Amino acid sequence: MRLFAAVLPPDEAMAELGRAVDQLTGSEGAEGLRWTGRPGWHFTLAFYGEVPDETVPELSRRLERAAARTAPFPLALRGGGHFGDRALWVGASGDVAALRRLAGRAGAAARKAGLDTEDHRHYRPHLTLARGSGAVHLTPYAAALDTFTGEQWTVGELALVRSRLPTSGVRGERPRYEKVGGWPLSATG
Repeated sequence: MRLFAAVLPPDEAMAELGRAVDQLTGSEGAEGLRWTGRPGWHFTLAFYGEVPDETVPELSRRLERAAARTAPFPLALRGGGHFGDRALWVGASGDVAALRRLAGRAGAAARKAGLDTEDHRHYRPHLTLARGSGAVHLTPYAAALDTFTGEQWTVGELALVRSRLPTSGVRGERPRYEKVGGWPLSATG
């Protein structure tokens, strides 16, 4: 299974962001971008890639421990940015340090379960909104999101998500995401 650990924003936060994104998708040039589907909006904490079925139970136990060591924390969707002209994203505000710690713990859980993972020392919390081929400049879209600030919510769960990539060559098909596990953040203090 192709898996990653994530924080999934609540429906209310997604609806707020959706209204802002709806304004962007009507902009000139927006049709040249591949907009991510709202059901797939998430903050990736650690990407695991293809995980053997026999490793999933151990990874799940390790993620449960990581969640138990983390207290719930406030977060909000805020501002925009881009990685070159390849990805447009919205960022986060609130207890971003706690989000980074949770990302570190999700990465450590994978290593302890025997998986090779990307190093997240420079973890930059972001939720990808659109991908480009480089033909459309993303700076104006990111600038339009500069003033976006969603309502704060409490992150209370660490999710394990399965990613199903689109079939090659099928126009308009997007990755599909399925939550396969979730553990409450339960540390106190």
